[in-house]
Amino acid sequence: MRKRFYIMLVARNAEGELLKIPVPMHYLYVFVAGALIGMLTITGMLGSYTRMVVKTQKFNQLRDEQKALKSQYSQLEQIAQENELQAQSLSSLAGEVSSLYGLKPDPAFADDDPASASLQQFYALRNTAMTGAASVGIGMGDVRDTSTRDWMRLAAAPTLWPVQGRVTGSFGERIDPFSGEGAFHRGVDISSDFGTRIIAPADGIVRFADFMNGYGRAVMIDHGNGVSTLYGHLSGFAVSPGQLIRRGDSVGYVGQSGRSTGPHLHYEVRIFNTPVNPHKYLRFSFNQQVASGAM
Repeated sequence: MRKRFYIMLVARNAEGELLKIPVPMHYLYVFVAGALIGMLTITGMLGSYTRMVVKTQKFNQLRDEQKALKSQYSQLEQIAQENELQAQSLSSLAGEVSSLYGLKPDPAFADDDPASASLQQFYALRNTAMTGAASVGIGMGDVRDTSTRDWMRLAAAPTLWPVQGRVTGSFGERIDPFSGEGAFHRGVDISSDFGTRIIAPADGIVRFADFMNGYGRAVMIDHGNGVSTLYGHLSGFAVSPGQLIRRGDSVGYVGQSGRSTGPHLHYEVRIFNTPVNPHKYLRFSFNQQVASGAM
């Protein structure tokens, strides 16, 4: 015969008598199972609620980010429109200035679209005005069929007289004053008083400042683009090798060191270390350059 198990519940009634209530064991199993199912149901509901809360927070965050992006896009769109109007205005101004001075477009901007090329031309014009290159270019005379790049090259070229004085020796073939024979003169001799200040005719870097055979005390300045200048027979130096130098700065002082018959400056202009006639570059005195506003 199958055995049955019970749980005995004991309690007192109102009269104080003990009451024994037998509960079959399988009822307890049913109760426990129901409790477990309830707990699992509650846990599932809590998990679903938590996931719903997280999703809601994420949705709100995405919505706020979308609003911020829309606002930023509107601002950027407005800025782009303003920049486009400004670019059109600057392009028009560049065209008017170029036409006024007869400037041709810079070849470097040829590959750009017309609007971009005009804008690049404006910035090039502004740069030449701020650096003084425009004053140098205009001061050179006829500016027709030139470009802003040509103005920049002219501004970088050694266009100043390093000293003021009479040219006593020209570039090219001449009679050597020491040997009495024909010789090639690599520069020009400019007569000046002993100790006269020598100025840099353009910006550059000092590459040499020491004694040089035949030149005595000499200075060489690299102006970039293969252009350099040399100053010979100095009485003293005002620069040292490696020094950055600006147009109009002191280089040294007139003397008669080396093979010299008297106080003067031997001045050379070299293109990739080949001497060329300095006369094509000697255009302005220091005072003229200052008066033009290019310095």
